Amino acid sequence: MWIPTEHEKYGVVLVSFRGTVQHGLPLEIGDTVQILEKCEGWFRGFILKNPNIKGIFPSSYIHLKNAHVKNKGQFETVIPVEDSVITEMTSTLRDWGAMWKQLYVKNEGDLFHRLWHVMNEILDLRRQVLVGHLTHDRMRDVKQHITARLDWGNEQLCLDLVPRREFSMVDPDEISVTELYRLMEHRHRKKETSAPASTHHLFVHVKSLMSTNLGEELEVFFHIYDGRENRPLSERFFVKLNKSGLPKSPEKTERQCTLFVDLGSSDLRKDVYIVVHIIRIGRMGAGEKKNLCSVQYRRPFGCAVVSIADLLTADSKDDHLLKVYACNTESEWYQIHENIIKKANSRYNLSGSNTGLAVALQLLHGDIEQLRREYMVLFTRGVSITRKLGFSDVIMPGEMRNDLYITLEKGEFEKGGKSVARNVEITVYVLDIDGQILKSHVAAGSGEPGGDEYHSLVLYHNNSPRWAEQIKLPIPVDMFRGSHVRFEFRHCSTKDKGEKKLFGYSFVPLMQEDGRTLPDGTHELIIHKCEENTSLADCSRYLKQPFSKANLPSNNQTLKGTKESFWITSFLCSTKLTQNGDMLDLLKWRAHPERINDSLSKLKEIDGSEIVKFLQDTLDTLFGILDESSQRYGLKVFDSLVHIINLLQDSKFQHFKPVMDTYIESHFAGALSYRDLIKVLKWYVDRIVDAEHQDHIQQVLKASEYIFKYIIQSRRLFSLATGGQNEEEFRVCIHELFMSIRFFLSQENKSTSPVAQTQAVFLRTFPAVYGELLKIFTVREVAGFVRETLGTLPTAVHADCLEAVKLQCIAKTVESQLYINPESRCILLPVVLRILQAHMQEQRDLVMCARILTSMLSLIKKEENGTAEPVVSEEVELIVESLLGVLLRTILEISNRPQPAGPAMRLQFQDVTGEFVACLLALLRQMSDRHYEQLLQAFNSKDNLRDFLLQIFTVFRILIRPEMFPKDWTVMRLVTNNVIITTVLYLSDALRKNFLNDKFDYKVWDSYFYLSVIFINQPCLQLESFSPSKRKKILEKYGDMRVMMGCEIFSMWQNLGEHKLNFIPAMIGPFLEVTLVPQPDLRNVMIPIFHDMMDWEQRRSGNFKQVEAKLIDKLDSLMSEGKGDETYRELFNSILLKKIERETWRESGISLIATVTRLMERLLDYRDCMKLGEVDGKKIGCTVSLLNFYKTELNKEEMYIRYIHKLYDLHLKAQNYTEASYTLLLYDELLEWSDRPLREFLNYPMQSEWQRKEYLHLTIVQNFDRGKCWENGIILCRELADQYESYYDYRNLSKMRMMEASLYDKIMDQQRLEPEFFRVGFYGKKFPFFLRNKEFVCRGHDYERLEAFQQRMLNEFPHAIAMQHVNQPDQTIYQADAQYLQIYAVTPIPESQDVLQRDGVPDNIKSFYKFNHIWRFRYDRPFHKGTKDKENEFKSLWVERTTLTLVQSLPGISRWFEVEKRELVEVSPLENAIEVIENKNLQLRTLITQCQSRQMQNINPLTMCLNGVIDAAVNGGLARYQEAFFVKDYIMNHPEDGEKIGRLRELMFEQAHILEYGLAVHEKFVPQDMRPLHKKLVDQFHLMKSSLGIQEFPAYVRASPVHFTNGSPRTCRNSVPNIISPDGGRGVARRSYPAVNRYSSSSLSSQASNEVSNITGQSESSDEVFNMQPSPSTSSLSSNHSASPNVTSSAPSSARGSPQMAEKHKHSRENACLSPRERPVSAIFPNPLDPAQRAPSHQIGDTTLPRSDPNLSAPDKVRPTPSSWSLDSVKEGPPSFSDSFGKLLCPPVPPRPPYSAGSSAKNMRSQSPVTSRSPQKTTVPPFTPSPTECQSTSLVSNSPVLSGSYSSGISSLSRCSVSEASGTELPAGDHPSHPLPPSTTLPNSVSSSSDEPIRRENKTPPPYSVYERNNPRRPVPLPHSLSIPPQTDPPALPPKPHQLRTGSMKLDGTSDPRVPRPRPLPRKVSQL
Repeated sequence: MWIPTEHEKYGVVLVSFRGTVQHGLPLEIGDTVQILEKCEGWFRGFILKNPNIKGIFPSSYIHLKNAHVKNKGQFETVIPVEDSVITEMTSTLRDWGAMWKQLYVKNEGDLFHRLWHVMNEILDLRRQVLVGHLTHDRMRDVKQHITARLDWGNEQLCLDLVPRREFSMVDPDEISVTELYRLMEHRHRKKETSAPASTHHLFVHVKSLMSTNLGEELEVFFHIYDGRENRPLSERFFVKLNKSGLPKSPEKTERQCTLFVDLGSSDLRKDVYIVVHIIRIGRMGAGEKKNLCSVQYRRPFGCAVVSIADLLTADSKDDHLLKVYACNTESEWYQIHENIIKKANSRYNLSGSNTGLAVALQLLHGDIEQLRREYMVLFTRGVSITRKLGFSDVIMPGEMRNDLYITLEKGEFEKGGKSVARNVEITVYVLDIDGQILKSHVAAGSGEPGGDEYHSLVLYHNNSPRWAEQIKLPIPVDMFRGSHVRFEFRHCSTKDKGEKKLFGYSFVPLMQEDGRTLPDGTHELIIHKCEENTSLADCSRYLKQPFSKANLPSNNQTLKGTKESFWITSFLCSTKLTQNGDMLDLLKWRAHPERINDSLSKLKEIDGSEIVKFLQDTLDTLFGILDESSQRYGLKVFDSLVHIINLLQDSKFQHFKPVMDTYIESHFAGALSYRDLIKVLKWYVDRIVDAEHQDHIQQVLKASEYIFKYIIQSRRLFSLATGGQNEEEFRVCIHELFMSIRFFLSQENKSTSPVAQTQAVFLRTFPAVYGELLKIFTVREVAGFVRETLGTLPTAVHADCLEAVKLQCIAKTVESQLYINPESRCILLPVVLRILQAHMQEQRDLVMCARILTSMLSLIKKEENGTAEPVVSEEVELIVESLLGVLLRTILEISNRPQPAGPAMRLQFQDVTGEFVACLLALLRQMSDRHYEQLLQAFNSKDNLRDFLLQIFTVFRILIRPEMFPKDWTVMRLVTNNVIITTVLYLSDALRKNFLNDKFDYKVWDSYFYLSVIFINQPCLQLESFSPSKRKKILEKYGDMRVMMGCEIFSMWQNLGEHKLNFIPAMIGPFLEVTLVPQPDLRNVMIPIFHDMMDWEQRRSGNFKQVEAKLIDKLDSLMSEGKGDETYRELFNSILLKKIERETWRESGISLIATVTRLMERLLDYRDCMKLGEVDGKKIGCTVSLLNFYKTELNKEEMYIRYIHKLYDLHLKAQNYTEASYTLLLYDELLEWSDRPLREFLNYPMQSEWQRKEYLHLTIVQNFDRGKCWENGIILCRELADQYESYYDYRNLSKMRMMEASLYDKIMDQQRLEPEFFRVGFYGKKFPFFLRNKEFVCRGHDYERLEAFQQRMLNEFPHAIAMQHVNQPDQTIYQADAQYLQIYAVTPIPESQDVLQRDGVPDNIKSFYKFNHIWRFRYDRPFHKGTKDKENEFKSLWVERTTLTLVQSLPGISRWFEVEKRELVEVSPLENAIEVIENKNLQLRTLITQCQSRQMQNINPLTMCLNGVIDAAVNGGLARYQEAFFVKDYIMNHPEDGEKIGRLRELMFEQAHILEYGLAVHEKFVPQDMRPLHKKLVDQFHLMKSSLGIQEFPAYVRASPVHFTNGSPRTCRNSVPNIISPDGGRGVARRSYPAVNRYSSSSLSSQASNEVSNITGQSESSDEVFNMQPSPSTSSLSSNHSASPNVTSSAPSSARGSPQMAEKHKHSRENACLSPRERPVSAIFPNPLDPAQRAPSHQIGDTTLPRSDPNLSAPDKVRPTPSSWSLDSVKEGPPSFSDSFGKLLCPPVPPRPPYSAGSSAKNMRSQSPVTSRSPQKTTVPPFTPSPTECQSTSLVSNSPVLSGSYSSGISSLSRCSVSEASGTELPAGDHPSHPLPPSTTLPNSVSSSSDEPIRRENKTPPPYSVYERNNPRRPVPLPHSLSIPPQTDPPALPPKPHQLRTGSMKLDGTSDPRVPRPRPLPRKVSQL
């Protein structure tokens, strides 16, 4: 039976459990489980991670842990009872674990590894804590270590700061907000700044001495030396080195390492040095030979110096190699270190180039105990301590030290009968009172143990030696009396024996008779002479003699007159002995009572260190004197006591205060002293007001804390001794004393007066007295004293310093033990509040006010958990009444102040704000319902309540600011928000009751709503951004405060009624921001408010335009900040649609919702695109979509302009300079040339409209220049030039004309690459809205081919699937949840036919018109209709031609535009055949012309073309057409094709005629090595003729002239062969010989063309890669080498090796080379199409496949076109040209076509034999061909092309020009819209147009002219060589560039009818 568990509530899984039993719960090791029930070895419960799934598991698998249960029962929660540090560690490590993996993903390797180490370290420490075997101290250290590591990790991972107390996390609900703030701030400060250590230590480790000339043992002495005062700061550290220069005792590290301790911060400066002296031990002379003598001397070796400041910058424990210097003369040895510091180079030199001392030096900071913890190894391994000379900056009580330092300074000796000076050595001994030598009490320094004696240096032959050697005598205090130091002087002989002969001695006693020690300073000692063998064992004999020359009696002239002396310097550092006689006199006052007065007077002159040494003795002395002679010495003893008390205030001695406290508690025995102390103190206080000099009184008051301590202790001792006698008398004395104090405090004085300063002194020390008074008086009595004393302070104090001190006094009072007691608190609180309120109202001393308030409120919180609830409530009421309003005003005031300048001030400023905020929160958190009621009732008028509400709402807004608290203070922010929402719920009732209906107040309500909105939008409440564990904790503790506030907003909104109109549209934006918060409940609550707004707006104004406008404006800015998502869009749509279902205004509502929803779609797409890294088409396309939406659908000018500039920036980043220009042009067109002022906007300054438009023009021109779109730049240059000219700004006009000229030069001189165009279809629901199920045409990048473009698109859409066919997809693809891309190349159809068909216009000009302002594109797909004839595929091979029309022309503001219209037509096999042959004929004519005009560098292209055509024809190419279309069956079945069949026959004959002429030209230019090929071609040509059945050409062919014109003005002007194309790269071959079509209709054998390739050395690679030579061209179907690399598919696919194709289909041109019967019939093998051959859709393409005009109906397609070259016209009309030209000597080429619109001049397409598609008509006169007679002697033309511009094919040759006389006008740029009757075919006639002469003289007018659109230019006479025959009819002028701007830049002034014109934007006065 399952029983609920009582104690087994919580456990950890020890073994994994699979849960395979029925109701089993699977468990993993380490899971924590909560147990609900138990039954026979099984538990039932759940895993804490997933409480929803409950199950059973074996109890043996669980380790039970103690736990605390809350809410026992169904909803109980279990909290494990374990150390809070362990709990925190566990949860933190879990959080870190997830983030740690992310660091690896983000490639933050450094932090990843460091965190890994820290996590392992924490886990290790956790084990130690869990085991529980640590000592209390060790446990504390481990916890400190753990929390430090946790804090470090949290900081590195940007997690929250954890408030802690004693290493444990603090629950913010269990402590006051002020206390929480203090904890947070303390941890923050600790993290920010570590206090600089005041104590420093130098670690020295001697490694070795490196030198070449060692061989003797060395002694090395280190000490710290002050270069400024020229004195040592420390004792010496002494290391012995062996003969190799290594330490003698390597195993004893304390002999090599030392710590120079207790260096003050003042010692770390540049002129403090580490000085090293090195002494060698050996022979007298370093270079002496070894002698028999074994005596060794201490001799100078060298010195090294290093500045301590250098160590501050060095890295940790660096090794230093110190240079060792030797002195030039030994007599300078004593000051060698000074010489080195002063750089006196003449006195020392390097002791050897390789000599150096290797030492490790490191500065350590902090007190010595801290170092012991941090550098434990250092101290356990062993390190000697080297002390400072004298006491450290801070003297600690209990510090025992008794060191006497003696420095052997110098000596003066006589020769002693010697001829040379002596070698003197001193031996030092310490002897006790009995004359025994003290063992081990002479130390050369720390490091080595002390010895019995010390031997000085020996300076060679020096009677005035200076040693400057310091020794240390650590003699015990008890041995000092009677001890003395003896110095023995010996001469060291350098003779063989090496004897040391004694010749004198000196001595000095260590203590004088009166107990004083040897005074510090230099002493001149007498040298007592003695014999060599004198015994000094009996010291009593010489101790009676004088020792110092200073102490000699005046009559002892004998010793005074001697020259021999010995100087020493002594320095005593002792905590027990004194050298001060006055001190000794005072301590021995009973021996000399007459000296008491003097001794007490001299006490103030004694050094403080001497007094603290004997503190207890001194105090005993003073109170002893007071007890015995209080009347006589009472005042002096009191003053002495004050002096000693104030001495302990000094920072050097402050640590002795505990010594005095201990003395008072344990040793003080003056039971009667209190009377004298009170009497004297009162006497001083009474004199304050009248005294002139207050200094001494102030000193007395400073000491009042300890005086009271003595008074109280004395009284307690007296009470104990007497049983409490005289109690009343004592109380009266104290009351009188306080009355005196209150009297002097009540005096009003100026701040400068001494009394005011004395008041300040008293107030500083007064709070310290409370604790002492409490020892005798009750809490209430003491509180009464304090209240009355503080209450007497004058309210209007003039002294600023006193005000501050008064507050400090209050602060200490509030922090004192007295105030903590609730009894006393209720007495003191009113006084404290009164003073505090006065200061806060005047905004003075706010730092102190904040401190006081913090302390007060933190106490209240503590008491709340106790019993004194009513008392606390009363206190809260008092504080609210006094301070709430002031507190709010203060926070407002300091928040609005400008920030102070200095960083320290700024810190303080922030602290004050934070503390006041914490106080406010603490106060509000303590307030109950009753407090709120009282607060609101206290307002006597509505205005006061209104002001209060406005104030508190404003303060709350300030508290919500992100900068209010540091970013990692989430705990503090959540507490703040909890308090705010609680308070707002209380105050909203007041708002409803007092400010609704007729009392409505907009300002208060607005403030309320504004606060609510920013509350919900705070980053710290956006739980979605937090980790799951953090989110769970917050929800458990506070719930989702956003939803609570949202519900409150909705409730308040509903209460507004008709007042809602006041908030429409103002609150739309804020509420919209709230609804964008990703919290479903909040959205469901808030979105209906928009319906309400629409309803009220509809009632008021009949529409909701305002709501719509505001929604749209705010949506953009909010969504660009990252707010909102797809879910929101759907929710917004569904909720509002549902709400408006029954409204009368439903239709307009649905429209608004649809608009907003569509905008959201675009904005979300835009935001998603912008998240990507690089600029790609997606970003640009998305921006274009949004920009157009704002313009066309929303008419939002400002947003439209903003997005124009965003798009412009994207284009610049992607280096799309042309698109950038077009984009900026959109803004430019919104402006006019006016002087209207424009405001500052985006990056534009405030300026006039004219200036901004000028700036835009210049920027656009610059970008057009960078994008090589110079023609467009010229238009803008002209427009600017007009403006400059109209303002007579000739300087700028000149610049503009020069710029314009430079653009013309660039057109002619620079290369331009011809772009490819690709059609892209985006299918499937996964694409962004602006792309979904749409098709676009994209302009490719430079050099980008289909494969590269496909790859780029797949990179931009990595999840897309590439479709392998060109068919339109079906609905399943459209609706699929995937992305499908369909890509293939398309051919542009240029609009500007007049320029393209103009003769003599250079290719670099035409190229612009071929690839700019393109609206339409086409691609062809071959297919078989009906039964496929295997013998001859041409019979059934049709072409499906698709024409795509775009919404805007390319290039434009984007590289791609959407397809607006698709047109589909089918081209019959016969029409296709006609097109193919026309194209090939045109190509042949072009190559022949180029060859004749020597535009070709070699003849290979012509050779290959001839070879391709003849070879294909011979092998059956043309024969296939004959078989297909000239057979009887076909003619019978297709009677309507009669004309076309005739046309095909005509073209075939024409081709043969051209070939014959071409071979003649070829023969003339063919090089010798290619003659065999030429012969073969001629033979094959005859075969071809015979295969066609041509014996002789028909009459019309024979009679036709060959029109290779001989130089019109333009052809001559541009006659330089254009070998290197402006494009560089791929355009070269085409421009050298315009190969219009490289494909032949013939059956195309690749063998011959390959053969030609091999002969001529041309290959595909040379064509593609080098491109500097014209590439040979043959029939496009004859060889894959013949097509240029630009040949791309007009259908998609594999045309150019698409990566999706099978290997066998990779090369498009290989497929293109197959003969029709060999080629697979599939859309995958579309026609290769050279970009140079782009033509309008009704022209013939460049492929072997049949084509036709897509725009014609079926009857139109087959309508025959009469032609002067048709058989019919021969019959019906006279031969046009035979009379003019006569008979030619060589086979003529048929005449070139007349100027025909719609064809690409450069590409020379053949014209389709169909009618024009354009219905438009203009009045431009028709054009006539301008043939020139070709003389028989000159077949070579100078024209660069075949005498000018062709229409797209040979069919135009059949047309004659139409004269004006005929009465028929051709539409400009189009073919006749109906067949012309034969009568219109006239001979060459001259037009009678009036402007013809002008046009004849100006064959090539400049194409760009602003003023001459309608005005003919002045005639320009031409040279004779360029003159034109009068009968020539020139073509019309080319269009001017300023007519080319369509949309943003139309070709003519009118807008294109195909583009729907967007509604105009209304102009605003604040036009941007």
